[in-house]
Amino acid sequence: MEQMIEWIKQPWPWYVAGPLIGLTVPVLLIIGNKSFGISSSLRHACAACIPAKIPFFQYDWKKENWNLVFVLGVFLGGGIASLFLSNPEAIVVAESTQQDLAQLGITDFRSLLPADIFSWSNLFTLKGLFFFVIGGFLVGFGTRYAGGCTSGHAIMGISNLQWPSMVATMFFMLGGFAMTHLILPYIMQWVGF
Repeated sequence: MEQMIEWIKQPWPWYVAGPLIGLTVPVLLIIGNKSFGISSSLRHACAACIPAKIPFFQYDWKKENWNLVFVLGVFLGGGIASLFLSNPEAIVVAESTQQDLAQLGITDFRSLLPADIFSWSNLFTLKGLFFFVIGGFLVGFGTRYAGGCTSGHAIMGISNLQWPSMVATMFFMLGGFAMTHLILPYIMQWVGF
């Protein structure tokens, strides 16, 4: 049992993790004709918790209870994994990437989220305002504008051969590349890195 837990703690290669994520699509379709996506669960939660007269939230959200349970499972699974199954080794980051990030002031590679940016001490600073509040708003706006998140479009939409999902995913990638290579260096200087 201990060997199995140690095996689970190790980073899984893409050729194992990728197909497991990809198999979620047919399983959801076969079990109940459900579409995979995470961002819609926020709408369902708001519709359930905020009984306002906002037309966007006036629908039968109870039909989507499965989605809320799915997201709760993702949250609990992530919590269990980070508390009990996390790998104590430093994240392996390519040397060239470390050099590029060091030029931006990011040098801490102990976790997937660089502590140089994502830490409690940065929460109420200009960095925190920019990365947490403005960044969160932009992600939410983009998700709503695109009609779904990257997981919904890239995993579910493309597997169903939906042209809008292909276009959305291409622009998610282009936006990520543009942000990383063209805009992020200026933002990092502006917020004090």
